[in-house]
Amino acid sequence: MKLLSDRLADCIDLRMQAKQAHWNVKGANFIALHELFDKVVDGADEYVDLIAERITQLGGVAEGTVRVAASRSRLAEYPLEISDGLAHVEALSNVLADFGRLARQAIDQTTELGDADTADIFTEVSRGIDKYLWLVEAHAQR
Repeated sequence: MKLLSDRLADCIDLRMQAKQAHWNVKGANFIALHELFDKVVDGADEYVDLIAERITQLGGVAEGTVRVAASRSRLAEYPLEISDGLAHVEALSNVLADFGRLARQAIDQTTELGDADTADIFTEVSRGIDKYLWLVEAHAQR
């Protein structure tokens, strides 16, 4: 249950970091990035629900408040001072990559525990995060 709770905190943090980017992005590619970052938020919302509902299916309590997420998240703090689109692309790419790595670790850990259903949930999360990382990183290409 701790593994699920920890990834729930990370996913809530990811969601809010993507929202931070969405709210504050500026520059030549504003609208494309603004809309893309909101899609990342929407994806993270889905993954938060998947993880939280799995916790409750297993008899636990999904602890999803912002305060709990802030105290448990293993993701790096998002840089609050940035506004440039490319700076947000880099920052959000970093957090997506970090969360993706944690999701893949969760696949391995839950597989070792014999919990194929939870491993499947984390596989879905990992696949989606990889897609969002690809979409965000595409904006860094020159």
